[in-house]
Amino acid sequence: MIEITHITKEYDGVKAVDDVSMTVETGSVTVIVGTSGSGKTTLLRMINRLEEPTSGEVRINGASTLSEEPYILRRRIGYAIQGHGLFPHHTVARNIGAVPQLLKWPADKIRSRVDELLDLFSMEPDQFRDRYPAELSGGQQQRVGVARALASRPDLLLMDEPFGALDPIIRTRAQDDLRRIQQRLGSTIMLVTHDMEEAIRLGDRVAVMDAGKLVQYGTPAEVITTPATRFVADMVGEMERPLRLLSLIPLSDVMESGEADGAPLGPEASLRDALSACLWTGRSAVPVEEDGHITGRVTLQAIRSRAELHK
Repeated sequence: MIEITHITKEYDGVKAVDDVSMTVETGSVTVIVGTSGSGKTTLLRMINRLEEPTSGEVRINGASTLSEEPYILRRRIGYAIQGHGLFPHHTVARNIGAVPQLLKWPADKIRSRVDELLDLFSMEPDQFRDRYPAELSGGQQQRVGVARALASRPDLLLMDEPFGALDPIIRTRAQDDLRRIQQRLGSTIMLVTHDMEEAIRLGDRVAVMDAGKLVQYGTPAEVITTPATRFVADMVGEMERPLRLLSLIPLSDVMESGEADGAPLGPEASLRDALSACLWTGRSAVPVEEDGHITGRVTLQAIRSRAELHK
């Protein structure tokens, strides 16, 4: 658990972060979202003391982050940033193993952890272990950057606009990778973004920052349906609210018996995915597949009916 209590950061008398308090539960994904200059990155950087708070406190599992030296604190907190921050002249294996090496892990344990993480990110160890960052695609570099942040099995993973430099298709895949791995490992993640779509897609809780203040902190559904301020409503987007809500609703909610033509969607897909599939291919329904078997279908009419409820 992370407890942030009345955290404030001032620069020359100007409050970049203004009296923010929030609690992050273990094993959850919390996304901090806001426009440029809202204080979201400064808030994140105060957790691992890359920025020192002017006042207030951060506690991780009950212990103040001020109770140990910053470099020791950072060794148990993963940190991934936009642009990956990989060492260009080090191999993939050496990049991922950087923190375990600082922690003086045995060489065989580091190698095992590197291979474990490469497998987890669907990167064949024998193919990627000895490559250099310049030999990787943008998406592969991002995976290595996140793998490096996870290498020492940190209590917490902080991510600052990690997918901002990726093109939309690769970005979606990277988000899916992160969610899959987080669910498998049970990691606690705090992620900063300026993209409300990304916040809703990834977050168990969404923290909306505006001018240094935390203006709303709740589930994605709460932020969409009951925005606390005009600023939050504008970030959600009045016209896009029904679509955003569809992204939170699983196919099982409106699935019916019957058949449909075309490529099926898996059970992890949302009604927004089904709507996109219908509109893109001109279908009136899409089949739903689970464990290799068609279990039913979702119709365009049912999706539109559910969207109308949330207008």
